[in-house]
Amino acid sequence: MLEFSLNGSSVVFTGDPGRSLLSYLRTEAGIFSAKDGCSGQATCGACLVEVAGRPVLACATPMEKVAGRDVVTIEGFPEGVRRTLGRAFVAAGAVQCGFCTPGILTRAKLLLDSQPNPSRSEVAKSLKSHLCRCTGYVKIVDAILLAAAALRNGDEIAWETGTGVGVSTPKVDAYEKAVGRSAFIDDMQIAGMLHGALKFSDHPRARLLGIDAAAAEQMPGVIRVFGAADIPGARYQGIKVKDWPMFVAIGEETRCIGDVICGVVAESDALARAAVDAIRVTYDILEPLTDVAAAADSPVKVHPDGNLLKETVIRRGEPVTSLFAAAAHVVAGEFETPFVEHAFLETETSIAVPADVDGGGLTVYSQNQGIFADRRQIADLLAIPERLIDVVQVAAGGGFGGKEDLTVQHHAALYSHCLQRPVKVHLRRPESLRMHPKRHHMRLHYRLACDAQGRLTALEARILGDTGAYASVGGEVVARTGTHAAGAYHLPSVDVVARAYYTNNPPAGAFRGFGVNQATFAMERMVEALCEAGGFDPWDFRYANALDKGRMTTTGHVLGDGVGLRQCLAAVKPAYDRTACTGLACAIKNCGIGNGVEEISDTRLKVAAADRILLYHGWTEMGQGMHTVACQILCEVLGLDAAVTVDIRCHTAAEAVGGMTTASRGTVLLGNSVIAAAEGLKADLANASLSDLVGREYSARYRVDWTTAPDAPGGVVSHFSYGYAVHMAALDSDGAIDTIYAAHDAGRIVNPLLFEGQVEGGVVMGLGYATRERFPLKAGRLTSEKLAALKLPRVKDVPAIVVIGIECPDTMGPFGAKGVGEIGTIPTAPAIANAYCRYDGQPRNRLPLAPVKRVPKKE
Repeated sequence: MLEFSLNGSSVVFTGDPGRSLLSYLRTEAGIFSAKDGCSGQATCGACLVEVAGRPVLACATPMEKVAGRDVVTIEGFPEGVRRTLGRAFVAAGAVQCGFCTPGILTRAKLLLDSQPNPSRSEVAKSLKSHLCRCTGYVKIVDAILLAAAALRNGDEIAWETGTGVGVSTPKVDAYEKAVGRSAFIDDMQIAGMLHGALKFSDHPRARLLGIDAAAAEQMPGVIRVFGAADIPGARYQGIKVKDWPMFVAIGEETRCIGDVICGVVAESDALARAAVDAIRVTYDILEPLTDVAAAADSPVKVHPDGNLLKETVIRRGEPVTSLFAAAAHVVAGEFETPFVEHAFLETETSIAVPADVDGGGLTVYSQNQGIFADRRQIADLLAIPERLIDVVQVAAGGGFGGKEDLTVQHHAALYSHCLQRPVKVHLRRPESLRMHPKRHHMRLHYRLACDAQGRLTALEARILGDTGAYASVGGEVVARTGTHAAGAYHLPSVDVVARAYYTNNPPAGAFRGFGVNQATFAMERMVEALCEAGGFDPWDFRYANALDKGRMTTTGHVLGDGVGLRQCLAAVKPAYDRTACTGLACAIKNCGIGNGVEEISDTRLKVAAADRILLYHGWTEMGQGMHTVACQILCEVLGLDAAVTVDIRCHTAAEAVGGMTTASRGTVLLGNSVIAAAEGLKADLANASLSDLVGREYSARYRVDWTTAPDAPGGVVSHFSYGYAVHMAALDSDGAIDTIYAAHDAGRIVNPLLFEGQVEGGVVMGLGYATRERFPLKAGRLTSEKLAALKLPRVKDVPAIVVIGIECPDTMGPFGAKGVGEIGTIPTAPAIANAYCRYDGQPRNRLPLAPVKRVPKKE
């Protein structure tokens, strides 16, 4: 027995003294502001609390260490301090997904207790133990400095009260997330809830011979062990291709270490995991295929139809071989980019609850990026109509493309459906690392030519993408690498072949940039090589060849209005001229899936009260500000002020259909459907007030059905819109990155603060891709299960970031807006690579980049 104080109240603890403080806080004390982002690895800082006046990582602190001490969580802060910190983070735009924020607020409180007037560098130093994958850290430091000034002066922090397009309206739910009151799925508690845990494959490729679950089934508190035979419907699911089994059946081969053999449901998470450990599995271990270069001819067939998932071929213009022969300058290069982990701080969790819908049904709480895709697959797996399943979107603690596939949602659904009780399934960090899809490892071979005046004439690209064990959206990702192979430049002739192959590596799928990052890295390195070969100025060369109205993308899509790439180049030109060592990179990123795929977005509005409107849609909030943008567009159309509350509702039973929140398309599709629905309400408001219209509903669907398939005859319209950007990396005299300049054409900037935060976060993610990050994988197995092994950027690694907003309105966008969620990551890595090469003259064609070789200073 031990005693301690928790937020001013005495507590007697009689449990295991070695139990972590975080476990106690979340499972017994009911305090969920302390988050579990690294599963006890003391790496992320999301669980930080105050113990005896000092910062302590609760996940790595045994209960015996708090005996006789005062433990304070954010709930125990003085109200004035908590309010000031929370409002500062909202006002500064420092809250995106919000998962890491309560721990950082705790750190800020303790810092300001001892240093009421810290410098920027002191704030940054205090945050060394914290990870944030969304914000890029810049606005977190801004927020702490803002809070420090307010606390010193006794000021109330104000934030923007404007509501329409073009103002920095506070992000929806930002304050509640900052102070830890907004629940993520793992924070949700439901009476009578059971817990599921998964047994993963021990081998990347093996034949499953047997499962012995007898010991697990006899353990007290274990309810049931589930396997392949327990699935009433289709065991194989997938977003595009149904090739991913929920469970591997006896006699089948495992395809990667993320395969699930069986699942256990028990009275607690700890009991379920203990039972999983007691299950014995026998295998015939087989040699895995893990080299994508060998996939085409390998005797190992990962799937029955072979290893080629998808081939994309783009050939237009004159034959490139003749153009290469006639060119003034031709360069060639081999490039390689690694698997990369999304590292969202909130790992995968889902809860399913039986629902009384026509005598049966389920409510499934999902953090996923496509609730209607979840519903479709779960219904197919359970062999029940979709109308019996309501998938509720709970705002995610980061996504970045890594929460598109089924991971735990269908497990929670199956277990709940069979047992008729609520069931939660939660992945710990090592499980998350092995299960969800990554950024593709790619190998790219490029040849690029220009004439004597520096005009690009021909491109040849051959691209190999390792899509791992399952399709996910890997075929589409590698196709997008191919369709963006020429980067942000006009080329009259291209010859591109991009192939996605299956291997026994963990799956690869969507990740912020969706395959365009890899192509841009290769293309920008080749552009730099041409500049060197021909003696061209890198800025002039890019400006001369940049995409613009009337010029063609890789696919031959002739662009119309709304191309702001040259404006982005002009925006960085002053810094380029005054900086001794720089690296430039341009980027284009599609908005929308396009390529002939129909895309739809529904919005339903319901006047709930004289001062309250419900807005139903089907897109995912994961920190990027989707809900906020929808509210701002609605307020712009209706002329609403802050006195009217707009409540967002996202669940499939509302039938406000949205697609997968991917491809930087949410702002355009949702924004346009909000405008269309709002116009109906606006017409009625011309002769009535909101109070007169209580109970009325207004619906609209926005549809894009005019893009063309790659092989369609006639003019090519690959996507409904594109975003454009230019990044410039400026190095200091020692070759270190001093500043990243990021000029982005957003069409119309809906919310300037959110726009800056998205770009800053994208830049830092691109910085990690360029200089540090690599997924720890060898021969299909993890070499480390530690979050720290990913080498994610921390605040100390972040240079100055200058965000420059360019507004070149797009006729397809709501009020001219374009998507900006992905493009912030794309040009950063090649800009840094080009800067490094200019500094020391060493070629860099592989990510992560080799560090610079310091050039000796002249005496």
